[in-house]
Amino acid sequence: MRISFDGDAVLFSDDSERIYQQRGLDVFAENERHEAKNPLLGGPFKDFLAALHYIQNQFEPENSPIRTALVTARSAPAHERVVRTLRAWGIRIDEALFLGGLSKGAFLKAFGADIFFDDQKGHCESAMEQQVTAAHVPHGMKNQKIETE
Repeated sequence: MRISFDGDAVLFSDDSERIYQQRGLDVFAENERHEAKNPLLGGPFKDFLAALHYIQNQFEPENSPIRTALVTARSAPAHERVVRTLRAWGIRIDEALFLGGLSKGAFLKAFGADIFFDDQKGHCESAMEQQVTAAHVPHGMKNQKIETE
């Protein structure tokens, strides 16, 4: 089984996403450089990823029936904080794709994702266009806007 996750508001809190939405890309990038050594807070699927990691550890890496991927719109310099966060949590992820804003669907298809979790419906739709099952995670700032509109 191949399980893929978005980062902000799914695996991680949406604190950084809030900075990006409220103050722009330059302030977001500066914040991520400044906070690179400080792990992100966990989001709603952190414990699920930790449970998957526990199961994966019962097998040799090449024989694990589960593969995980982080598929995020982040790019440099924001990638460093993500990598350091996963290390601080003691969680191994099999693939990490930092797409810098590119559409996620084609990358999910190439990974062979069985399911993808994202807080933004547009990314879920991109996955479904590639025949990847997607689940919307109604968490974080992006979803608060939807509820109030």
